[in-house]
Amino acid sequence: MPLLRFKSVDQQKLIKISTDLVDDLVEIVGSPRDYFSLEHVDATFIMDGAVVKTNPLVEVAWFARTQEVQDKVAQCITKHLIGAGYLSVDVYFVKLKRERYYENGEHF
Repeated sequence: MPLLRFKSVDQQKLIKISTDLVDDLVEIVGSPRDYFSLEHVDATFIMDGAVVKTNPLVEVAWFARTQEVQDKVAQCITKHLIGAGYLSVDVYFVKLKRERYYENGEHF
């Protein structure tokens, strides 16, 4: 944990930035590298009867961190996606509760 879900991001671009992105996130969050999961979500957005292109939308599901760490993570993700050619990036956080997250049948 954390799990980062990327929507409206080209899979090849995500693959290209994935190593450097996780390197930076490890430094910011202080979690081991293998705790991070990146998921490419193939999503279709529709508005007014048509398929539309949207800016990247990144969901970060994790156990709560400080506002400072959260801000740095959002800035890091945005920096890497802008570096990959996107003009605008939305990042939002879903805070998980340890007592509701189970690994092998045991909660944290």
